[in-house]
Amino acid sequence: MSRTRTALALGTAAAGAIALASVTASAAPAPVAGSTTVTPAGHDFKAVLSGKATLKAGSVTVTCTVSVSTGTVPAAPGNNNPAGPVSSPISPPTYSSCTSSMPGVTPTVTTSGAWAVSMQDGSPITATMTVPTGGLVLKTTGLASCTVTAAPTAPANVAGTWANGSPSSLTFTNASVPVKVTGGFGCPTSATASVFNAVYKVSDTTDPAQDITVGP
Repeated sequence: MSRTRTALALGTAAAGAIALASVTASAAPAPVAGSTTVTPAGHDFKAVLSGKATLKAGSVTVTCTVSVSTGTVPAAPGNNNPAGPVSSPISPPTYSSCTSSMPGVTPTVTTSGAWAVSMQDGSPITATMTVPTGGLVLKTTGLASCTVTAAPTAPANVAGTWANGSPSSLTFTNASVPVKVTGGFGCPTSATASVFNAVYKVSDTTDPAQDITVGP
């Protein structure tokens, strides 16, 4: 066989191997989510901000030191999912005692709609907070009048982590939240996403002697 034909044959074989590898890789099944159980089943819980929560859009950062939300662990058997997360509706978190990084500007945060949080057992345990469409609106008054609307066109999932403890904790670290910003001078109107940081301590309010835990 000539050098040209040999090179052509080798090239064809290599291309075929690459194509086969591509098909095999794309056909690989997605990993299956493991079992999740949240306990105690049917118990009410309260999530209270520990420290401060920050929401940064563009060059503007709003910091709040008070935030609370409540919810209920699903009753059995709904508190267990053999192949995925367990979701609980929660009250729209309240935010107060807020300040802005912009001098002379006072922020106010209002929330509404059907919020939820879901837990997926793993290492780490992951948590997802769902913000309904337009479920959080931040307005500023003073030297700059701005309106920041979170999840402006569709519900948004905010990624976090969960740690079991007494109390357990729900943490959001540099979590991305889609936003729409409107307003005049000083408003970060070009921002389409904000960065959210917060740590919540989650306690059992049905029986304070117990802890809200996530396991397999």
